[in-house]
Amino acid sequence: MNSNKNERVKPRKPSRKQAEEAVRTLLLWAGEDTRREGLLDTPKRVVSAYEDWFSGYRDDPVAALARTFEEVNGYDEMIVLRDIEFESHCEHHMAPIIGHAHVGYLPNNKVVGISKLARVVDAFARRFQVQEKMTAQIANCIQDVLSPKGVGVIIEAAHQCMTTRGVHKTNVTMVTSQMLGTFRTDARTRAEFLRMIDTRR
Repeated sequence: MNSNKNERVKPRKPSRKQAEEAVRTLLLWAGEDTRREGLLDTPKRVVSAYEDWFSGYRDDPVAALARTFEEVNGYDEMIVLRDIEFESHCEHHMAPIIGHAHVGYLPNNKVVGISKLARVVDAFARRFQVQEKMTAQIANCIQDVLSPKGVGVIIEAAHQCMTTRGVHKTNVTMVTSQMLGTFRTDARTRAEFLRMIDTRR
């Protein structure tokens, strides 16, 4: 039997009861009394919250883009959906990342419903994330599925792993971008995208 040391076997998913027990352990470690009234149902609530916060592991971003439309009367100009609100969590400290994503693409004979772009953002955001990786994942997914002439993704977000702990710097926004196709190779296309998402002017 051939074995590959680089292949990782995905760990078995714990039961809900085990997840609740893990929350209870953290509360005890923090110094709490898990028997007091206010904390009796906290482990259940936290696990339910995790099901919501990390629903992206159950969502398929590729499937969200599966249905496309070709009857657009030859429309071939840029399509941009800006200010897509998202909530994510830092994979290093499990702290919230709150921000906006701006997504644009230059269609190549087919377009997708705009709500689907928001679903792609949510599918990747609702996982443990690094903002740089998330930006690339969204752009690559749109490029791979729709095969447009180009894709642009810009994300602006506040990371509570640095606002509520560590350096404690508030009012700080991290900005990342991923440009593919004509958004990378054509300065005019890139400039048009940046103008379209610039709501501060």
